[in-house]
Amino acid sequence: QVQLVESGGGLVQAGGSLRLSCAASGRTISDYRMGWFRQAPGKEREFVAYITRNGSGTMYADSVKGRFTISRDNVKNTVYLQMNSLVPRDTAVYYCAAAPWYRSQYDYWGQGTQVTVSS
Repeated sequence: QVQLVESGGGLVQAGGSLRLSCAASGRTISDYRMGWFRQAPGKEREFVAYITRNGSGTMYADSVKGRFTISRDNVKNTVYLQMNSLVPRDTAVYYCAAAPWYRSQYDYWGQGTQVTVSS
């Protein structure tokens, strides 16, 4: 079992930045591909970014490419999402998730952290 706890959300003006953190416990995240997802009010949850187990590979949704950066510190058992040039459509609850290296499905999810971008 992996427990994930997100932090770093908040209220920011358009054009601002936030850094989200996802602290894991229970098992080392080095066995997992880690991802960030978000869900805006009235919308389905959507993929934001993922990072491979050793951090050598990343992928981003087109909507955040060039503005968001996912990273990980396997020693600290933590994953990060640096969000720059935020716009109001980035407003959502952001979730961290972990997928075992041998599965495409994300098995473990955090409780989410709210990000609100004002115009």
